[in-house]
Amino acid sequence: MTAPSRSGSTADPSTSSDRPSHSEQHWTPRLWGTLVVLCAAMFLDALDVSMVGVALPSIGTDLHLSTSTLQWVVSGYVLGYGGLLLLGGRAADLLGRRRVFLVALGVFAAASLLGGLVDDGGLLIGARFLKGVSAAFTAPAGLSIITTTFPEGPARNRALSIYTTCGASGFSLGLVLSGLLTSAGWRWTFLMPVPVALLALAFAFRLLPRQAREERTTGGYDVAGAITGTLAVLLLVFTVTEAQGAGWLSLRTLGSLLAVVVLAAAFLLIELRTAHPLVRLGIFRNGGVARANLIALTLMGSYAGFQFIATLYLQRLLGWSALEMAFGLLPAGALVALSATRMGAIVDRFGTARLLPAGVLSLALGYAGFLRLDEHSGYLTLVLPSMILLGVGFALAFPSVNIAATDGVADEEQGLASGLVNSAFQIGGAIVLAVVTAVITAGSGGGESAQAQLDGYRPALWLVTAVALAGFAVAAAGVLADRRKRSIPVPVADYDYPSVQQAAQAGSEVLTKR
Repeated sequence: MTAPSRSGSTADPSTSSDRPSHSEQHWTPRLWGTLVVLCAAMFLDALDVSMVGVALPSIGTDLHLSTSTLQWVVSGYVLGYGGLLLLGGRAADLLGRRRVFLVALGVFAAASLLGGLVDDGGLLIGARFLKGVSAAFTAPAGLSIITTTFPEGPARNRALSIYTTCGASGFSLGLVLSGLLTSAGWRWTFLMPVPVALLALAFAFRLLPRQAREERTTGGYDVAGAITGTLAVLLLVFTVTEAQGAGWLSLRTLGSLLAVVVLAAAFLLIELRTAHPLVRLGIFRNGGVARANLIALTLMGSYAGFQFIATLYLQRLLGWSALEMAFGLLPAGALVALSATRMGAIVDRFGTARLLPAGVLSLALGYAGFLRLDEHSGYLTLVLPSMILLGVGFALAFPSVNIAATDGVADEEQGLASGLVNSAFQIGGAIVLAVVTAVITAGSGGGESAQAQLDGYRPALWLVTAVALAGFAVAAAGVLADRRKRSIPVPVADYDYPSVQQAAQAGSEVLTKR
């Protein structure tokens, strides 16, 4: 009998012959190819979240869209992505991760092409929603392919660090690419991902490991849970997005929130009683998984709110062009991209419990530094310091939160764990962005003067900073939990040693390692 792993994982071996062992120093070309394909899809998903932001003014002018309609070009994607992630993660476990990934990536390419060709605002929003739906299936499927192909430990940490850093790079560099592409025409922001997605799809057919039928999660389909859970998330995202226009205390908003509570309660009741739940609630008994999802909410929520504030401030108040803004925000994305190959070793050395609070605190300091904004802020004194702090924060926190969210989870539930953390990212972004928008509107009083705009931006920045600090508090609690876990002696009875002398020697080795 071997000693249990520190994370408590009971992952089963992969059927792929390319799955590396713990002692393997080098990955095969096929493994690298698999990782590159998955990174490309993750990069495109993240790119699409941020790239459309800079192009919104051009889209609104060209298609004659009102501000409220234009908001749905962003919200339509978030609605599809955040609303169906849980279903996407569970589908990967039930139907096969490779199959779900390939179909969803093909839909993503088709929807991207549609979005770049349409001349109607409604069709554009529909294309964005369809892209969000496809991303809701590719993201958890891709992440669970990695976590079931690479064994828990240094190999998986390295793979996840590269993978998630590509996602963070896509999110950060999306602003840069959007500025460049928008200068040539906003449609290129939709058309550019098409050839990349098709190329990734072609290689994915050849490289992605096939999942044996017996390895897939067995059991029935939780149809009732899928319907109530998906409707609850969709309605929540829709409600917070529309609350600004309808009013947070309006009968419509309050009624929708009540319906969300009822649907969520029904979902929990179904999950507790069904034999094969969509979300096994016991997964949250893993404290690291629960904390990682809470941190993901605050991480993406605070950044989505900050990006919205920074875009309005730099373009509307300071008069920056889309291209100037793209290069102004480049340092953050560059730092994240450059850290991709090193983060695995850093995670192995320090652990996610230590890196998460450091990363989230760096983000909070970056947001707080932006509070010095005024009518004549300079790039070197205001924007650049915040970009450096945000780049460092994302480089540390984004890979760490994804590793922590899947650590210690069995192979058959990796799709579920991946869907949960991605849902947390999207729901956090949607909720905080909606609240930030309401705060800006209330603070500015609808005025267009420089002072009125600043009166809206400052309280919104305080809110974003507070959200990030809440994430830091959760991450700090993780450090304390990790210390308590390390201080608990490992019972000798947990090990099947034939003699007391061997048991004492093993205990000494454990203490030495710690």
